[in-house]
Amino acid sequence: MAERKTIDQQITAAQEELKQKENRLKELMRKQKKAERDARTKRLIERGAILESLITDPLTLTNEQIKTFLQRTVGSSYGVSMREKMRTPTGEATAATPETAQGSGV
Repeated sequence: MAERKTIDQQITAAQEELKQKENRLKELMRKQKKAERDARTKRLIERGAILESLITDPLTLTNEQIKTFLQRTVGSSYGVSMREKMRTPTGEATAATPETAQGSGV
């Protein structure tokens, strides 16, 4: 007759399997969080580089000056208009200029 596992042995085996699956889940969650942090870091670096490439002599400005500059430009009516246009499916904001966004039409 084949040896059968006792109920206690089956419980112990199931508990061990559960522990392994929990550890696997924790590892996957750690990997996901790391990937999210890496993506955020990459995005921040890229956007910071874009900002520095567009500002004349950025090393002469303090972080507070850059923050104030961004608050005043991005928060302006033109900045708000551009952000709204960028959210549209047609993406028409990519070709907009300050003149066209304000409707002045040379």
